[in-house]
Amino acid sequence: MACNLDSFDSVVKFKGGDPAVLGSLLRGQRRTVSAARVGGQPETTEEGAADLGGRRRGHISWPRADDESSHSMWPQRDRAAAPPHDHVRAQQGQSSRPLCTAPGTAPDRKRYLWERYQEAKRSTDELVPSIMNNLLNPDAIFSNNEMSLSDIEIYGFDYDYTLVFYSKHLHTLIFNAARDLLINEHRYPVEIRKYEYDPSFAIRGLHYDVQRAVLMKIDAFHYIQLGTVYRGLSVVPDEEVIEMYEGSHVPLEQMSDFYGKSSHGNTMKQFMDIFSLPEMTLLSCVNEYFLKNNIDYEPVHLYKDVKDSIRDVHIKGIMYRAIEADIEKYICYAEQTRAVLAKLADHGKKMFLITNSPSSFVDKGMRYIVGKDWRDLFDVVIVQAEKPNFFNDKRRPFRKVNEKGVLLWDKIHKLQKGQIYKQVSHDQFIFFVALCFSDLCNQDLTLKHGWRTGAIIPELRSELKIMNTEQYIQTMTWLQTLTGLLEQMQVHRDAESQLVLQEWKKERKEMREMTKSFFNAHFGSLFRTDQNPTYFLRRLSRFADIYMASLSCLLNYDVNHTFYPRRTPLQHELPAWSERPPAFRLPLLREAQAK
Repeated sequence: MACNLDSFDSVVKFKGGDPAVLGSLLRGQRRTVSAARVGGQPETTEEGAADLGGRRRGHISWPRADDESSHSMWPQRDRAAAPPHDHVRAQQGQSSRPLCTAPGTAPDRKRYLWERYQEAKRSTDELVPSIMNNLLNPDAIFSNNEMSLSDIEIYGFDYDYTLVFYSKHLHTLIFNAARDLLINEHRYPVEIRKYEYDPSFAIRGLHYDVQRAVLMKIDAFHYIQLGTVYRGLSVVPDEEVIEMYEGSHVPLEQMSDFYGKSSHGNTMKQFMDIFSLPEMTLLSCVNEYFLKNNIDYEPVHLYKDVKDSIRDVHIKGIMYRAIEADIEKYICYAEQTRAVLAKLADHGKKMFLITNSPSSFVDKGMRYIVGKDWRDLFDVVIVQAEKPNFFNDKRRPFRKVNEKGVLLWDKIHKLQKGQIYKQVSHDQFIFFVALCFSDLCNQDLTLKHGWRTGAIIPELRSELKIMNTEQYIQTMTWLQTLTGLLEQMQVHRDAESQLVLQEWKKERKEMREMTKSFFNAHFGSLFRTDQNPTYFLRRLSRFADIYMASLSCLLNYDVNHTFYPRRTPLQHELPAWSERPPAFRLPLLREAQAK
């Protein structure tokens, strides 16, 4: 069977790359000449029926439609030099160039496949330098929804990991304190004290099956990423995971709902908060101890005890007292926080602070990172707000807090600048309808209250820096090219060709594991599974208008700047979009440096 294959030049979208290199590999109409004859003539059929925009099925493109994150969009190249496809040539009156066809015998087909593989490999290597000239900017702000800062008059901020960032010592403190509470108050074996906090183990956004005591990464479609399921500190074999869940899909009724609230009978808990990293690690360590020592235990009780111990580290003030006693050890000083607040104040913006932390704790931290006059920058400060209930509970009135943190009994008729309040009701808070930097994945401020929302994702900066490395770019470029080859060459069904394709699939699987380890050896990227967005990213995309690595990113933008999200093509739009010149560009590192 002779077989011409679809165009492959959409893989080449990088500035400076030559699409003809890869495009020459797989160009032209896919046609099959059958050995059967109809009316004495060869029977010719179209395997690649025309799709939308005149393109054929099997067209390969860099990940777009499944990539809900603005920051991971690959830079597009100028396609002005790209040779037109066959149907375009026909419209222009040009003749169509036939592609070289695969030989008919099995050894020839095998050689043909490996030749295409080597050509694609060389072409991919030639692309990497041009891709390296279009690096992602870790200090950019990424947009999920169009939003103009000129419309924002009131800025609201959370405290933890928004205005203030903590050092690596804090999670060790929380882990150790909660572990000791398990031993001293919940009577857990003293031997678990040998376990230390490992900052490289878990990432945010993971799900924990409470009844099965396993930690895992789930994508936006409720599918488990195999290879990321851990019981204790050991990975669960894929075969066991598939048997456990009768596949790799987790039914909706087993998970908490999309808004992070528990539903009756659910067995999955998602850890969205940065403070949950020590909790996941402690759960895994205690599970590991019980399993290694063949101790029979109830996983539900373990989950509740660890959850209560982590909570008590906060509620009982253990964490607050430790930080206040050694503030330089636990808080990362950042003068840019004051610069952001000062910039907004100079432009007449009103600002408020809402936090669950106590008054004295916030005061000491803000004095350290902003200065003694920090209250002058805020119109209203709310402490011990008990978020997320704070946004919906209409029963609790305001209470003023004095300089010593004591609650006053005075009736509050209006909010005064420079004062600190506690236990406020949302219905007295209706003027705060602007941009709120908060741990918003635990509350839907957009649907219920119409707030414009922004998310601070500290992990974003480190992930973007990894994505800018030559090793990552080289690996991802070849991984995508190899995936394209597999999709195109699967038409060869003979045994020899299938053996070649199996080798390619094995290589692809190994490369996927490698790309995961670039970010985290156990669970990979916060934003992606193998090819799909994570469940974490799905919620982030829904609830955040914009997101960034830190508050300091605002300093790179004018107060009247408008954020425009990239138009990410849907699957059925890809053929039409791939033929057009790029209408938008990434915020590139070189441009940022030039400014």
